[in-house]
Amino acid sequence: MLVEERFRALRGAAVGLVCNPTAVDRRLRHAADLLHAARGVRLAALFGPEHGVRGDAQYMVAVGEERDRRTGLPAYSLYGATRESLRPRPEQLRDLDLLVFDIQDVGTRYYTYQATMMLCMEAAAEAGVGFVVLDRPNPIGGLAVEGPALAPGFESFCGLHDLAVRHGMTVGELARLFVAERKLTLDLTVIPCRNWRRGQLFRETGLPWVFPSPNMPTPETALVYPGMCLLEGTNLSEGRGTTRPFEVFGAPWLDADRLVEALQAERLPGTSFRPVRFVPAWDKHAGARCHGAELYVTDSVRFRPFRTGLACVQAARALDPARFAWRTEPYEFVSGIPAFDLLAGSAREREAIESGTALSQMVGAWAGEERAFLRRRAHFVHYPA
Repeated sequence: MLVEERFRALRGAAVGLVCNPTAVDRRLRHAADLLHAARGVRLAALFGPEHGVRGDAQYMVAVGEERDRRTGLPAYSLYGATRESLRPRPEQLRDLDLLVFDIQDVGTRYYTYQATMMLCMEAAAEAGVGFVVLDRPNPIGGLAVEGPALAPGFESFCGLHDLAVRHGMTVGELARLFVAERKLTLDLTVIPCRNWRRGQLFRETGLPWVFPSPNMPTPETALVYPGMCLLEGTNLSEGRGTTRPFEVFGAPWLDADRLVEALQAERLPGTSFRPVRFVPAWDKHAGARCHGAELYVTDSVRFRPFRTGLACVQAARALDPARFAWRTEPYEFVSGIPAFDLLAGSAREREAIESGTALSQMVGAWAGEERAFLRRRAHFVHYPA
């Protein structure tokens, strides 16, 4: 298909592109290059989410503004050193007709790209700028929904709008939900995926996987992330600084064999574990030998990542509650609330772990919240099962 035909919806417009390295077609051509070359489209600026336009910054590292080397365009950061940096400034949108969002999300409430999209939508609505979403498949499927609601007072950049932790929606579907539920006056266009069905995981699409962020190397990482990211809210290593982030976890003081015995006793659906030892090259416990577990997904349909991540935290804390700790330093621009609570959406799950509540009881606590979210999202899902 000719470039001009592919982007006819943008013809005659001054465009700002919200993108990162995942904004590629099947031939791995980047949207910035394609739009820059397209006749009748004036690509005026790039906007980069967390990790930057070119995706080389680590998590929670502020990204500065620069000129994009390849196109020569201004590359505005949507993840700087302050909360105010998370949305486009009015002067950055002043000469634009459209903001185009083209980023591969991973289907989890606390993965920050859908929050970036929502803030861009709000800024576009205030500026009278149209918004176009180039939709992409949810890499962990669009059928399963899992995890607690986001309680008022626990909003942060890892949860700005009340969604299930594993929401099972594409960014295009989320955009329609945001317009309705946040009551935005916005000219929204969603360019849908072709031939994607809700039951498909990313490997089944035949599309190339490009790292959405430095610690999301494979679609399998994305599948475990809705649960294993909870470990960011603790002093356990979630595997950053290894070749298997979020699939291995541990700490220097843990007993790997006892940890795996405890996890296997939970009979978690669709998963198994083995004891591991690893030395993170950076991040938590860098250079120290950690003892922990590696998670294996044995049945992606039955696997419940949030339940599994919660079980991992619970088991590790029970083995050595004196040395286990919750992360208390500021997290995603929020102080005074434990990072674990911001991720889980309230203090309920942390308090349940501290009180020794059985995992089955914790799961039952959010079952009604999952059903409520399924009813809400039913109005916005587009793709068939």
